[in-house]
Amino acid sequence: MPDVLGSALELVTAWAGRPVTYTQIKGGLSHRIVRVDTEAGDRWLLRVLDPRVSAAGLGIPLDLEIVNTARAAGTGVGAEVLLRLPGAVLLEYIDGATLDAAAVRDPAMTEGIAAACRRLHAGPPFATEFSVFRKLDELLAICRTHGLKIPAGYEDWLPLVAEIEAALELRRPPGVPCHNDLLPENFIFDGTAVRIVDYQLSGNNDPAFELGDIAAEADYDPDMVARLTRAYYGDERPAARVRLYLTMSNLTWTLWFSVHHGLLTEQAAAADFDYDAEAADKFHQAVRDLSDPGLGTLIDRVRGG
Repeated sequence: MPDVLGSALELVTAWAGRPVTYTQIKGGLSHRIVRVDTEAGDRWLLRVLDPRVSAAGLGIPLDLEIVNTARAAGTGVGAEVLLRLPGAVLLEYIDGATLDAAAVRDPAMTEGIAAACRRLHAGPPFATEFSVFRKLDELLAICRTHGLKIPAGYEDWLPLVAEIEAALELRRPPGVPCHNDLLPENFIFDGTAVRIVDYQLSGNNDPAFELGDIAAEADYDPDMVARLTRAYYGDERPAARVRLYLTMSNLTWTLWFSVHHGLLTEQAAAADFDYDAEAADKFHQAVRDLSDPGLGTLIDRVRGG
């Protein structure tokens, strides 16, 4: 998307009133991210949004992503929105340490992560809704329509998915504004607090899914799930609910990577990331948990409240 980037940089230059330079930031799995600097020492983040991502079902509509990004910024958790541009958005540059899986698993970081989620969840409602079950349905339909590769045996688990959904729906709490895609790299520790970036899949949702998604992306064991649950809720009894969502995160995002690999091959090549291998890994983890003899106990706990 060189034209969109070039046009956006021209508009940033006009807004700033001085020349800018940019540096590509590696790591975005869908959109293009660049750091923008001026000789005066200003530093911002430019997020160039690719409409093919939302068109493929891999993110929410771009205008709504910007709305949600601005609402998250209002809580102090997200980056401030400085300038809305055609096909792009200029954001506050958060100077800090981007977390990795090891950092998200570190007990010293648990309270900060839970506090960031609570603050985001207490903010104004997002402009979109999210259900991991409806997202699975949507992505599976896309795979079927386009004849995309999915892991062998994937659909065999769908009756169990329906049972998990029924249990989780019994006492589903009101939705709160959730990020819904908290891989470790979407957390930044600014030296004081944990911040959250990249609202591509944001929407109002059960907060237990947010915790389960964090746990899935950082490969938590049950003790780690209990620790995060306790830090967020002040009580670890909802841990069974979080663990079911952990499994659903892995199973659903298996298809996200399958769709990305199958429909956005040009982007996949540019990102230098093996989406097909990631889909296989997530499915392996999902099957591990769906096959666990203790799954029935988790479902019963959630049914019983």
